[in-house]
Amino acid sequence: MKKWHAVIGDPIAQSMSPAMHDAWFIENDIDASYIPIHVTAAGFQDAVAGLKNLGCSGWNVTVPHKSAIIPFLDQLEPSAQLMDAVNTVHVLPDGKLVGSNTDGLGFVRALEEAYGVQCKGKKVLIIGAGGAARGIAYGLHSMGYGPISFTNRTMEKAEQLAAGIANSEVLTIEEAASSLAEFGLIVQTTTVGMNFAQPGMPLDPKNMVAGTVVADIIYNPLATEFLAEARKKGAQTMNGVGMFVHQGALAFETWTGVRPNTEKMIQKITTSLGG
Repeated sequence: MKKWHAVIGDPIAQSMSPAMHDAWFIENDIDASYIPIHVTAAGFQDAVAGLKNLGCSGWNVTVPHKSAIIPFLDQLEPSAQLMDAVNTVHVLPDGKLVGSNTDGLGFVRALEEAYGVQCKGKKVLIIGAGGAARGIAYGLHSMGYGPISFTNRTMEKAEQLAAGIANSEVLTIEEAASSLAEFGLIVQTTTVGMNFAQPGMPLDPKNMVAGTVVADIIYNPLATEFLAEARKKGAQTMNGVGMFVHQGALAFETWTGVRPNTEKMIQKITTSLGG
């Protein structure tokens, strides 16, 4: 019987996950499909029950439901426990639901695919304190990167995030901007600069120096204003396509046992976005 998978979120029409996973199913001769489902907070509980009762083999969870899904799961993988967020649900043969989070490891795989391990042993700055920042922070920390500094408009959120990462610190936006030269890796995780979202940059990049690896997890546009300014400073830059593909690949592998071709998919998505 043909299997089916899904991604749930609000909004969801913009998601590129269905095209990506369907392409991987075809490439790997797997009889399955993947659909986007718009799920609001009000209908969330019914949606989860529906996915399970209708035989969904596994699904991805995107904003704003990554934490809301947890009470409905039977088991959490260590990644999801540490991040208090789930982006992948796997249905076991006995029907139990297992949640994991592939965001952090997906980012690390994308980073190392692009730049190897040159950022290890160097200070890391993470801009933002939302779910993406949490996932990336735990992913980097678990893979031996750091020490990590956090900066965010709301200091309380940054402090909460830093409390879970050993040897980390919190900086104001102004402090972070003035000390950019100290960091070997800078990761921008907010929505500032995303198409149809807040324009501009999360902080002033004037003190950035050549050679720094600067990542922005936004992939639409491919080059945010923040990345463009970083390039002018001689930084090595990375947009969010790699992270998006690698976190999806980890979910795909969880469901199917097959590791898909990520390099080909990164090229395909980059081309589709005008790169």
